[in-house]
Amino acid sequence: MQTRTIYDRTFDEEAQEPEQADCPDCGGRVTTTGHETVCDDCRLVLDASPIDHGPDWRNFEDGTENKSRTGAPVTQTRHDRGLSTEIGSRRDANGNTLSGRKQRQMSRLRMRHSRAQFSSKCERNLATACTEIARLVSALDLTQGLRERASTLFRKAQKADLLKGRSIEALAAGSVYGACRTDGLLRTIEEVADVARCDRGKVLLGYRVLNTELGIASRPISPGDILPRLFTELDVSPAIRSRAADLAQCAREEGLISGRSPSGVAAGCLYLASEEHGGGLIQEEIAAVADVTPVTLRERYQELQKQSG
Repeated sequence: MQTRTIYDRTFDEEAQEPEQADCPDCGGRVTTTGHETVCDDCRLVLDASPIDHGPDWRNFEDGTENKSRTGAPVTQTRHDRGLSTEIGSRRDANGNTLSGRKQRQMSRLRMRHSRAQFSSKCERNLATACTEIARLVSALDLTQGLRERASTLFRKAQKADLLKGRSIEALAAGSVYGACRTDGLLRTIEEVADVARCDRGKVLLGYRVLNTELGIASRPISPGDILPRLFTELDVSPAIRSRAADLAQCAREEGLISGRSPSGVAAGCLYLASEEHGGGLIQEEIAAVADVTPVTLRERYQELQKQSG
């Protein structure tokens, strides 16, 4: 005889629906209340572990009507959106060790599965690009969200047929740099090129192709975005940092950054702040860290000095 309420979807702890039944111990009335089934006479607990049957379907896509029964949400960082099948090697689903014969069979199945994993050359290229993007994101210590956006950007480039005549590594590195520019995260071309499998020119070319053809909503880099990196590498005092940040903001308001390299303006702001507070920084040292020439630094320094004076 049924001794508890069967819930169609999920267990409701607030529900209190008593039921009449016979207690197997004393023959008294059995009542199901909340999360327990107890006897009203002898107080014997018959059931204290209700089963949560879960919802009828699970949906990880917000705002859609897709009633797919699946586990983890799909991701753009995998060529198959994370829905691939992986064949084990040494243990079965219950954790038991496979026999030698079964392990050899699983090895042959994995080999056949790897060969049939890609249905086309386009899918194989996408898998290679996703792997390269994952490597770049890890080397640059970037977030998982940025990896998703870089992978989505490469998918758009492949769909727009921008891969012809260009290397996968160049567009993958350009996608990572483009995702950084879209998020307002400062990563220079040199930093990306140092960990990429192509030179700086190829990375810049890949980004320009994506920016021109797809219209990336990238935010322009300002001198204030470059100053924190200079502060860290040169170990300047807080007073110089504050003054350099004020000079960068003043240069932006006065239009001194228009048509000029942000790195050069940032280097000029830092050198002027160091001169005002006696920091002792030399032009060659700042120019080397900012990746500009000392001539550019002096030109920006003189413009800022005239403006502030």
